[in-house]
Order: sequence, then C-alpha cells, then structure tokens
Amino acid sequence: MKSILLHVDSDSCFEARMQAALDLARAHDGHITCLQAVSYEVFAPGDFYGSALAAAMPQIKQNAEELRARIETDLANEDASWEWRFLYGMAETRLLDQSPLHDVILIGPHDVGEEGRRGPSAMAGSLAVKAPCPVIVVPGETKSLDASAPVLVAWNGSAEACNALRAAMPMLVKADKVFLLSVAEEKTKERAEFPASEAARYCSRHGVEAELVEVPRGDAKISDTLFSAAQRRECGLLVMGAYGHSRLAEMLMGGVTRRALSDPEMPIFLAH
Repeated sequence: MKSILLHVDSDSCFEARMQAALDLARAHDGHITCLQAVSYEVFAPGDFYGSALAAAMPQIKQNAEELRARIETDLANEDASWEWRFLYGMAETRLLDQSPLHDVILIGPHDVGEEGRRGPSAMAGSLAVKAPCPVIVVPGETKSLDASAPVLVAWNGSAEACNALRAAMPMLVKADKVFLLSVAEEKTKERAEFPASEAARYCSRHGVEAELVEVPRGDAKISDTLFSAAQRRECGLLVMGAYGHSRLAEMLMGGVTRRALSDPEMPIFLAH
C-alpha cells in the first residue's frame, strides 16, 4: 500500500479517515494523495441561466480553500509523505479517474453532502465495483488503523472474496492474526467455488497463517454477524468481497455488502 488516495471533504468522518491514511502510510512507508474534488454542479430547479451556480461558486471556492489550508497545516506536522490534488468535478468521478495509479482509496461511509442519511453509500459501492484498486470505508468513530491489529476476512468462496483477499495481502502480512470467517449456510456451501482451506493455503504462501472460523447463520443479518465476530476478536479491519450478486439485485433485495455499508461499525476493506 505505497500509494494511498484519500478523499478530502468537510464531512465529520474526515478526521478519522485522514488518521487512517496516515497510519497506513507509516506502516507501509507509503505516500498519500489528498484529493479534493469540488463540484460545479449546483442543482437549482428552473435555474436555466446558471445564476445560482454563479452566486454559489465564490463561497464554494472559499470554503474549499479554507479546508485545504487547515488540513495542510495539520499534515505539515505529520511524519508522512503527502501531496495535494485539487480537481473540479464530482468526487466519485475524480477518485475513479485517479485510482489506476493508486493501491487503495480511502473514503467515508456517506455520500458527499448526505451525512445522517440511512442507507449505503452509492459512491462506496460504485468505486468498489469500478476502481482497479480496493476501497477502505472508514467510519467516523475510527481512532486509528493499526497495522498490527487482527484482521477478519469474510469468506464465502466467491471470486469477489478471492479478489479482496489477494488485494488485502499487503495488510494481512503485517497483522498479528488473520481470521478467515465463513457463515455456515447450505446454499453457500453448494455454490462456493473456493473453500476456506484453499484460501488459507494461499495465505500461507505469503507467510500468513490464517485461522479458519465458521459461525452458524443464526437469525442475525450476516453483516451483523461479521461485525460481531470481528469485534470479539479485537479486529481492526474487515475484509470482504463487494457485491457478489449483481449490483441491481443487491439494491432491490438487499445483500451483505449493502447492509454492511449502511451502518459500518469498523473500517471495511472492499474489492470486487
């Protein structure tokens, strides 16, 4: 994780993900690209001539400059390599544009301007599926991203789970403990392409001795089961494959990714 792309915004979760980015950079001797995207799309019904946009842009620019000044002052006191990148446009689009030469993207749990709204972040889901690198969603309650803390890998034998495991390997090799956790379901066993034992062998080739854990399905949502299992094992990160079913199916019927992103209780590492 040498090249870290950090989404900069004025949301309440930014301090948490900036700290996570700093922890990640220190642990991997990495570099942080702070991406501040300012949208010029101001939606005002009936504003055919852009008068609302013209009136709003000076304040938008001033707010952006003040945020940058404050954050750069804070980063100047940190022992990590970083740079600032300012771009006009929607944050999701600009993060996706910049992702090909980054190892990981750090974002918050909410879409831009939608703090307090229940439901999964559309930006998180889109980046997890479209970006060529993994995404870490960092909730506002996160105090740090300790590289040595145990990591829980959600395992269902899917190609997405394999992709997430492989993408997370630079982090797994630094963790004190790695758990490969499967939620026991008959239908999961029937459709699993890669058993957990094979995933464990893959980890061992990288010097990671993963502990296999299977928990009963129970009555709780699978996402709640994963968070609970991770917290009991004092994990600092949950690794999971994103949108194993089609994105549309998860939007219509729900799904583990969608539910986990709706109320993340810890940093979530996503790859599709």
